[in-house]
Amino acid sequence: MEVAAGRPGDEPVTAGGTRARLDIGLFVLVLVLACACVFGGVLVVQQHRENQRAAVEQERYGDVLAAARDEVKAFINIDYRNAQESIGAVAAGATGDFKKQYDSSTDGVVKVLQREQSVMDGDVLWAGVVDVDADSATVLAATTGTVANRSTRNQQVARYFRLKLDLQKVGDQWLTSNLEFVG
Repeated sequence: MEVAAGRPGDEPVTAGGTRARLDIGLFVLVLVLACACVFGGVLVVQQHRENQRAAVEQERYGDVLAAARDEVKAFINIDYRNAQESIGAVAAGATGDFKKQYDSSTDGVVKVLQREQSVMDGDVLWAGVVDVDADSATVLAATTGTVANRSTRNQQVARYFRLKLDLQKVGDQWLTSNLEFVG
């Protein structure tokens, strides 16, 4: 047996001190790895939640844009030969005061369309969401098209509109609560 030099009591030298340091080192390493795994897990969960929020937001934008485009198309495509159907398409995408105003003017609009033999045909050039939250949105749209009626001698005349739509979420649908001509 070896005796440790300079130690009182001639204590034997053992590998136990080295083993204890190794055990402590391994424990610290395992603890650091466990902390890294927990931290990594938290980051993964946060990223997953952010991805879900982004997907919901993107879906909302798509739904708002589709509803606005449909409403604008209905608004700019009116034919006196099926005036009530044309008017009904706009009313189906409307809500609130806009729907009330539109519904109250339907009879007069149909009479004017038929008297003037008006046909308006158009398409949405572009539309963009200006603002959106969980239950309201604002969209700007630009259209191109033609109108033909008695005052144009039934010749197609180009028409371009810029529209601002305010939409409200009603149930699972986005409906137009206001429609304005802009610029």
